[in-house]
Amino acid sequence: MKYLFYLIILLFFTSCSVFKPSKSGHSSTNFVKIETDSGTIVVRLSDKTPLTTANFLKLVKQHFYDGLLFHRVIPGFMIQGGDPDSKNAPAGKVLGEGGLGYTVPAEFDTTLFHQKGAIAMARENDDVNPKKASSSTQFYLVEGRTFTDVEMNQIEDKFKIKIPESHRAIYRTIGGAPFLDMNYTVFGQTVNGLDVIDKIAHVPRDKNDRPVHDIHMKISIMKKKEYRRYR
Repeated sequence: MKYLFYLIILLFFTSCSVFKPSKSGHSSTNFVKIETDSGTIVVRLSDKTPLTTANFLKLVKQHFYDGLLFHRVIPGFMIQGGDPDSKNAPAGKVLGEGGLGYTVPAEFDTTLFHQKGAIAMARENDDVNPKKASSSTQFYLVEGRTFTDVEMNQIEDKFKIKIPESHRAIYRTIGGAPFLDMNYTVFGQTVNGLDVIDKIAHVPRDKNDRPVHDIHMKISIMKKKEYRRYR
């Protein structure tokens, strides 16, 4: 299973930036903590993607993600994990094909976009997945980079999407991956730990973009007293 588009990466990504994330479109009641070997990331999940959010929370409650790897990292783009085959995977094993045998329907909302720190579901390519259904388990966190208006105009023409000015302002100054908007389901936003995403995205990796040294994850649902300061 091949996730995202390598050609797009080659065409558009070279750098990254740091920002305070936008809260637009996200719920203030579901927060998850992603603990990694490189630090902790706190993510606010959206209430505008009920199917995706419910599926993710179900897996978190089952401790499904605990011990899995971030198996694909690309600087200036994203870090991807959630492949069940990555648990205890030997060094050098090619990962990215695993899942639970089902998909989740795409859920797109104009307030949810690929700004830096966005969490979204990976999926198979359009040629075998024209409805853009999401993987049952694999997700990614956006590192991204900043884009000029000229670049965003080109993205609009190439991918037949419209990038609102409010989103353009963030992509110009904060960064992200605008060419993925309305093509992959975004279902939350990082509210703490952007530096951890940056750190993981830039670790040494092999020819398949798997980190040379394993980066494990453990995901848990945060209690109100834990996430109150992020609301």
